[in-house]
Amino acid sequence: MSVTYVASSKLPTPHGEFVMHGFDEPGTGKEHLALTMGDVSNGEPVLARIHSECLTGDALGSLRCDCGAQLQAAMAAIAEVGHGIILYLRQEGRGIGLMNKVRAYHLQDAGLDTVQANEQLGFAPDLRQYDMCNAMLEHLGITKLRLMTNNPRKIKAMETIGVEIVERMPLQTGQNPHNERYIATKVWKLGHMYKTA
Repeated sequence: MSVTYVASSKLPTPHGEFVMHGFDEPGTGKEHLALTMGDVSNGEPVLARIHSECLTGDALGSLRCDCGAQLQAAMAAIAEVGHGIILYLRQEGRGIGLMNKVRAYHLQDAGLDTVQANEQLGFAPDLRQYDMCNAMLEHLGITKLRLMTNNPRKIKAMETIGVEIVERMPLQTGQNPHNERYIATKVWKLGHMYKTA
């Protein structure tokens, strides 16, 4: 899976000005973004977040997950150091799509956890792919990351495509009573590295 670079533009945000780079994924119609701040192509490890789209969390402020909080925390962390990158991948609902995510939420309302709901709908617990990151990072001249993640699959995926993870930085934020089971399921069933009190 590869992507084609489209264009770049300034993106002013509450965290400061990023540069937004657009990438098209031929054959699927998916469009991915890279948000960069500062010099990311000087050979130094780049503070990074690989973030899969979550419309409900990122745009609607849903408390069922921690996605929106993680995205905002990553943008704030990058702004604090003055340089970094967010790869924003269009992989809603761990890759099952928005309408199937709504179906999965319906099943969760009935008592299933996130993994059980995906499986009930006939999907694997996590269908996300990260191969497209290779072309995106290559275009921006990035080979080493200080990756903000709790997900070991992202680290393995980056190493598989030849990107060096110099440091893993935990990104624990957004916990609330509505997502306790969601976070617990990520830890116990998906192996996320999450320090609990």
